[in-house]
Amino acid sequence: MSISLQKGQKVSLTKEAAGLSRVVVGLGWDEVKQKKGLFAPKPQPIDCDASAILLVNGKLVDNRDVVYYGNLNHMTGTVMHMGDNLTGAGEGDDEQIVVDLSRVPNQYDRIVIVVTIYQALQRKQHFGLIENAFIRLVNAANNTEMCKYNLSENYSGMTAMIFGEIYRHGGEWKFNAIGQGTNDPGLGELTRRYI
Repeated sequence: MSISLQKGQKVSLTKEAAGLSRVVVGLGWDEVKQKKGLFAPKPQPIDCDASAILLVNGKLVDNRDVVYYGNLNHMTGTVMHMGDNLTGAGEGDDEQIVVDLSRVPNQYDRIVIVVTIYQALQRKQHFGLIENAFIRLVNAANNTEMCKYNLSENYSGMTAMIFGEIYRHGGEWKFNAIGQGTNDPGLGELTRRYI
């Protein structure tokens, strides 16, 4: 049974699913329907990009530890981005990141899942134009949803989002629902928070 999380809530992944190996991190969002007037400029689709940042002692030590649409596979083969969705249209997950928890090298203590808006400043787009945003974790072995966090706050003006993090604690893997909006204009600026 899936656990519905609140902002800041933590849940043990390995305690909930004995023998858990691979998880699919599914992220989804919808574009808010924009008003269309006769003279209004045609709005550009909002291209949200999910990324995973692997940290050592809470810090980003190598740019290759960022898995995103330009680097789909982590050098260890334990974190894989399943491809870029340019519009967020349709039901279900818009982007997915697969994490093989059983093989993540011990030096990595957390994997932060973030979403940025491609060219947010140039396109004058922000998370206030996004609705129904969520992050969910699915046990890849049986395709069972373990937990889901729906972002329900108003993130107007925010151009990036720290959705959550998978982290090691006391020999087990846990998930923390963060839901923190930022004004970072892109992934490069967002990753600097972890240096």
